[in-house]
Amino acid sequence: MTPLQRTRYQQFSEAIGTVVVGQLRGSWRHRSAVLLALLLGFYIGGNVTAYVLPLFPGGRPALVLALVVALELVVRLRGRMVSGPAGLGWRLVDNLRIGMVYAVVLEAYKLGT
Repeated sequence: MTPLQRTRYQQFSEAIGTVVVGQLRGSWRHRSAVLLALLLGFYIGGNVTAYVLPLFPGGRPALVLALVVALELVVRLRGRMVSGPAGLGWRLVDNLRIGMVYAVVLEAYKLGT
């Protein structure tokens, strides 16, 4: 069988596979903590959009702007503090962030905005 060419897409595909396998590697405690962080982020994101939105001054645009700024700060902070492979704490923070973003985007699709 002929090996695949080293295209950018093939390198991207390998990188994504490495990230996914890296999330699933480790003990059951590590895997369950990572999965719970993802689900907890989704839960928090869903509650923020459903319950905090009417209480937030400025309405939906101000809340979404505040969430985007807060999540961008987390990404920038992680980029500056972690140079090598991320530890469990940063993976948990990343999964919380991913779950929150997914919940907000899903809510936007449900509302049609």
